[in-house]
Amino acid sequence: MPDLPDISFFHRLADAAAEVALSYYRKPIEVEEKVKPGYRFDPVTIADKKAEEVIRELIAAQYPDHAVLGEEFGESGDGPIKWIIDPIDGTRPFICGIPVWGTLIGLTVEGKARMGMMSQPYTGERFWAAEAEAWTSTPSGSRRLRTRPASSLATAILHTNSPDRFPDFPSINFARLRNAVQMIRYGGECYAFAMLAAGQIDLCLEESMQPYDIAALIPIIEMAGGVVTNLDGEPAENGGAILASASLHLHQAALALINS
Repeated sequence: MPDLPDISFFHRLADAAAEVALSYYRKPIEVEEKVKPGYRFDPVTIADKKAEEVIRELIAAQYPDHAVLGEEFGESGDGPIKWIIDPIDGTRPFICGIPVWGTLIGLTVEGKARMGMMSQPYTGERFWAAEAEAWTSTPSGSRRLRTRPASSLATAILHTNSPDRFPDFPSINFARLRNAVQMIRYGGECYAFAMLAAGQIDLCLEESMQPYDIAALIPIIEMAGGVVTNLDGEPAENGGAILASASLHLHQAALALINS
């Protein structure tokens, strides 16, 4: 088993990305549009690109043998250890000035997500997982992350970023799950997944994710006591339709409804 980086290096990457992102946040910024199937508008900014560049530069200097997959500049290198990064996950709320975006930094070993960090620099919050533990730091201090044991779907809080695209995925029975839970909220991006690990949300469902959208979040949720899979119950590192749950019991119940 190869040696893994220390979590302090993740914080160093997050610090560098935060400096870039905050220099553009809530200021006039030019927005470009990427072509992405299924999306009417998929924005990218100079902040996304420059934040990924500084992360890549630091990884290349410290770990030149590691592979990197990033949203803005694709994949480089090969080998068993791969960094999977999204410099600004939630570019839409970033543009709108809403602080539910974050920098996602994941590390996989032979395809398995082993370490991860989500950094929200404007609020000063970080969520990370390493050495079988998940933690968060805020301006108020640090603590272990634990999901909450929701007793049933009827008492659960469900989050999905937007319901708009579920009609394009008729095999996902979103309506049945929505009607089974106590409450549903929208628009939280990666921050909602962090709140699941922190015990505030019980279920997060997304119909179409890329590896860089989820890889960093998998170990954070799992080491906090949660479960993350695709809708077939298989590992989520490759993206696709993803469900994250606060407990195995809740996960199984939600999958049964979604796939019915």
